Amino acid sequence: MADENSFDDLLKKLDEDEIKIIVQLYVIKRGKRVTNIKGFTDQEKMESIAHELKKTIGTGGTAKNGMIVLQGDHRSKVTEFLLTKGYPRESIEVI
Repeated sequence: MADENSFDDLLKKLDEDEIKIIVQLYVIKRGKRVTNIKGFTDQEKMESIAHELKKTIGTGGTAKNGMIVLQGDHRSKVTEFLLTKGYPRESIEVI
């Protein structure tokens, strides 16, 4: 059983290494700007990161359907936050 768990951990680690996170700015109705962050595979981790981001940046937002949506243009702040969380720069694409 221990070997099976370590194999699952290894697969999970490989999935994390291949994650491509996309940070993108959208302009919605009446010129309002929102920052979308997508590419997370784990829903719980995504919700946790969304909560921390909203608290750190001081903005509103939500996490659903595999995407984090923050009110306002926070592309640079999100990128710096993800780098401090250990995501490699190569896995973060800012559009």
